[in-house]
Amino acid sequence: MPMRDRGKWRRGKRENYWVRQTEVAFKPPGPLTDGMFASEADPDRRPVSFPDWKVALARADLPPGDHRQYERAIITFLKFCKDRQAPASVALVRLHLKSRPGDRLALRWFFKSAGGRAGSGSGVEWGPGQEAGLAPPGRANEPGLAAADLGGEPWERDLVKAARAAGLLWRTEETYRGWAARFARFITPRSPYAAGAEEVGAFLTALAVERRAAPSTQKQALNALVFFLEEALHRTVGEIDFRRPLPKRRVPTVLSREECARLFAELKGTNRLMAELAYGSGLRLMELLRLRVHHLDLARGQLRVHAGKGDKDRVTVLPAALGARLEAHLARLKELHATDRAAGLPGVWLPEGLARKYPKAGVRWNWQWVFPSRETSVDPVTQLRRRHHVIDTTFQNTIRWAAERAGLNKRVTPHVLRHSFATHLLEGGVDIRTVQELLGHQSVETTQIYTHVMRPPSPRLRRARKPGLGVRSPLDQPAQSGRPPAASDLGAIVT
Repeated sequence: MPMRDRGKWRRGKRENYWVRQTEVAFKPPGPLTDGMFASEADPDRRPVSFPDWKVALARADLPPGDHRQYERAIITFLKFCKDRQAPASVALVRLHLKSRPGDRLALRWFFKSAGGRAGSGSGVEWGPGQEAGLAPPGRANEPGLAAADLGGEPWERDLVKAARAAGLLWRTEETYRGWAARFARFITPRSPYAAGAEEVGAFLTALAVERRAAPSTQKQALNALVFFLEEALHRTVGEIDFRRPLPKRRVPTVLSREECARLFAELKGTNRLMAELAYGSGLRLMELLRLRVHHLDLARGQLRVHAGKGDKDRVTVLPAALGARLEAHLARLKELHATDRAAGLPGVWLPEGLARKYPKAGVRWNWQWVFPSRETSVDPVTQLRRRHHVIDTTFQNTIRWAAERAGLNKRVTPHVLRHSFATHLLEGGVDIRTVQELLGHQSVETTQIYTHVMRPPSPRLRRARKPGLGVRSPLDQPAQSGRPPAASDLGAIVT
């Protein structure tokens, strides 16, 4: 197979290099109903910071099959912590293990790998000679120094060097390191330096046949391993023969207009403004969070998306209904901007090339985030404490909780608002090419997926839509005789 599938590699920006580090660092303890964290003097309640646990788990020497089990257990525990608005700690582990005792080994590995030693009075029964590792006091709320994480094994250090030389996003680097670690375990005892197309093909085939991986997952692994071997280890891969999983067709989840209104009614303040802007402009999650002041053109009713998916720019519609609220929001941000400048806070993060060309741009008003974080955070690259935008997981959880309160029986994420934007435009008679440009799709075939879930509002529009969208179910059609069909009639029809 020609190696054209890796053509989606692109040079990214380093913004997520910072975002990824801050989003996994837990917030300080908030008000809890059980009063568990009333005193931080107790070493059992000391917060734990382990931002790169997934990378460490991928490199861990565990029995076959345990990596996935450990990952599920740790994610469940971290969600348990987030639901209580508290950082991970030994005290929360004790509470969590009461309902999930089977997660003990995974959490023991998590705390031991976090570094440090717990106090002797932790009270957690890890097992003989086992204790939980805790972060040093005073560092729990700061992200780890990603610039110092250069990898462990020689092949991993080569991968990190190649990824950063290519300017890959931090999330991309983390993903590639995870796939490289899985590949290294797969070919053990052989070294990755001796691997080639045959080993890569066997690994990709195992993903499809044994692990039942989705096509997108296998393609991601393919891109990661080809970059790993060719760019990091300088191996010639050539053509790779492997079995692909069967293609899967998925239809997007779409909210009705009434459901959108119910969702927005459960949000307040800035969170509602963010949700309505994501829906009204058809923005992806990170496109929304990365908006800067000069991206909004209130006078022309336009919103400019810079460096969106595929590092592409586009112009989309800015809802006129949000004009007054956006102006009031920007007025409040000006006050925050003035406060940050008076406090001597460094400017916001800028792409590397722009920061070198305009070193003072980060402190100027037009480059500020439209949705900044309430708290400042430490940039692991420069070690400067500055204000970043809202963390993606925070907004995702906000939307999920709002959907639960609204009583929606669908899985609602911020991206569902984008799906709803496209579907509602098509239902309203907007040309599909126009919707394609507003969404930033490279191919109209990607936009056509929304024709499978749209519902024409009138017979006039049904003629211009996909056949079958306006068909009534036979159960909704009355019998010609004026009476409901009897059971014998239905049997005759089936026969």
